[in-house]
Amino acid sequence: MNNQNIAQTFAILQENKKQWQDSTLESLEKNPFFILVGCILSLRTKDQMTRQVAERLFKIIRSPQQLLSYSEDDIAQLIYPVGFYRRKAKNLIDISKILIIKYQSQVPSTLEELLELPGVGRKTANLVLTVGFGKPGICVDTHVHRIVNRWGYVKTKTPEQTEMALRDKLPQEFWIPINSLLVLFGQNICLPRRPRCGNCSIENFCDQVGIEKRETQTK
Repeated sequence: MNNQNIAQTFAILQENKKQWQDSTLESLEKNPFFILVGCILSLRTKDQMTRQVAERLFKIIRSPQQLLSYSEDDIAQLIYPVGFYRRKAKNLIDISKILIIKYQSQVPSTLEELLELPGVGRKTANLVLTVGFGKPGICVDTHVHRIVNRWGYVKTKTPEQTEMALRDKLPQEFWIPINSLLVLFGQNICLPRRPRCGNCSIENFCDQVGIEKRETQTK
């Protein structure tokens, strides 16, 4: 795959997205604090569980001040059963304190500032920038990393390498939508194992790097 057919690929995936149940964080309210907290919760946790816990949490907590009105143990119980819930509870408490003291209770809007927050890596920081603030950024998770390499669009070993390669190659108009589109595509069609190539509407554009024909599903 190359930039000659990338626009058509994204248009097809955008249309296909209507058929798939969207449990990604991007379907939440576009509030930077919600996106930040939701992304912290999502690490090592399935999207559907993250969405359920986030929606439950945001019914009672909508700001750093409200979060700090609960103890660390209370937060841990509220976000259970997400993975590493006790560590995440501590990070959420620490992040809320920093937001109040350093940023007047607002979520910072630069990559550098976001990366200084406890438990925040490039994936989380980029998602907050793109979804929370509508700023240019490329959020690369395991789905994005796997799929763009499978397409043959990039050739990288890690998600961070993939982000940098996409920043160099991918037209900026596709930076923000790439994560939500490829997460849903990766959950429904381009699976990690036995991808459903027979049902893939962009199969003709895909180099199928690393895929043996016997590994694919026809339905």
